[in-house]
Amino acid sequence: MMRCVRGMVLLCAALLSSSVWATELKVAVAANFHPVFERIAEGFERESGVRVRISSGASGALYTQIRHGAPFDLFLSADSARPALLEQHDLILPGSRATYAVGILAFWSREGGADEARLRLWHQRLAIANARTAPYGEAAEQVLDHLALTDSLKGKLLRGNSVVQAFQYVDSGNVGGGLVALSLLKARAVPESHYWPVPPQWHHPLDQQAVILKRTAEPEAAKALMRYLLEQRPLLTQAGYSVIEAPIRF
Repeated sequence: MMRCVRGMVLLCAALLSSSVWATELKVAVAANFHPVFERIAEGFERESGVRVRISSGASGALYTQIRHGAPFDLFLSADSARPALLEQHDLILPGSRATYAVGILAFWSREGGADEARLRLWHQRLAIANARTAPYGEAAEQVLDHLALTDSLKGKLLRGNSVVQAFQYVDSGNVGGGLVALSLLKARAVPESHYWPVPPQWHHPLDQQAVILKRTAEPEAAKALMRYLLEQRPLLTQAGYSVIEAPIRF
């Protein structure tokens, strides 16, 4: 009898769970934005009852997955180039491409004393993201070119597949410094004396854009999540991003 009752309880719990999460969105999120988006997704889930599944990685890798048919509903890139390409290939809902944040690149020294002078004189190994797949890696390469450090650091650059991996190289102590996303440093509560935001004019803008993919089976839920994301400006500023007024066109 007890076994039967227990079985009924488990069945009811399963049915309740499936009804609570009747709608689900799969979101591809650039690695730098993952910690912040987890918080945003939790808030959206509470308010909407829509479940949000997150897949995180380098923007270039996620873009390739999408082009090969990965079943994502939304794509939150760390740049504007890949969302624009998806738009050119007619793979997104019209009017859904919007800038949700502007990334900030920062120089991080584990020993502290991070500033422009220390970066200009840097001669140790330096962690950066791979420029071919990660926009923050491309920005880091541009900063090194701007400071004429590319030749002097040849053979000393440790490239991560994503900016998160570059962050992990420094965080683990394997590398003394890196050029990483400011948002990751803030999420880890790294002391401010240990990092220095790089002037944005030293690299191309890190305009981070989101799109809703045409293949979504839940367009209204996807639009609701996009609107919710674009309303989180105070949170994004606190998390280490710049924000701009992004029009909501749906």
